[in-house]
Amino acid sequence: MSRLTYRNSQGQLVDLSSVAATQVKNEFGSILEKAMHGGPVAITRHETPKAVLLSYDEFLRLTEDRAPKLDDLSQEFDALLLRMQTLKVKQGMDAAFNAAPARIGRAAVTAVRRASGSRSSGGPLKPRKRSAK
Repeated sequence: MSRLTYRNSQGQLVDLSSVAATQVKNEFGSILEKAMHGGPVAITRHETPKAVLLSYDEFLRLTEDRAPKLDDLSQEFDALLLRMQTLKVKQGMDAAFNAAPARIGRAAVTAVRRASGSRSSGGPLKPRKRSAK
């Protein structure tokens, strides 16, 4: 079995000890103590990791700062909404919603070419031939 590692709540990459599921079934108390005080333990079945047992404190540390706070998301949304309220953005949205399909197509092709790094302003893109199934 390959070596198991994980990034703990302090950001360190540490080795993870592993225990067979049968051993967990027979010695749960001692393995729980090991997970609570010695670090997480991978539980394996046929030498394949299936689960990880870790202390509740470590679980809380791993999860508490990872989820964005609602207030942070609200502030980010408000800032984005404010940036979208300028006259230039409103005019751009009006132009986009009222544009002819051909103009939207040309704008899409231009955007794809810019994103792919193609400096060619060549002719229209040719449709791909569909393969027979």
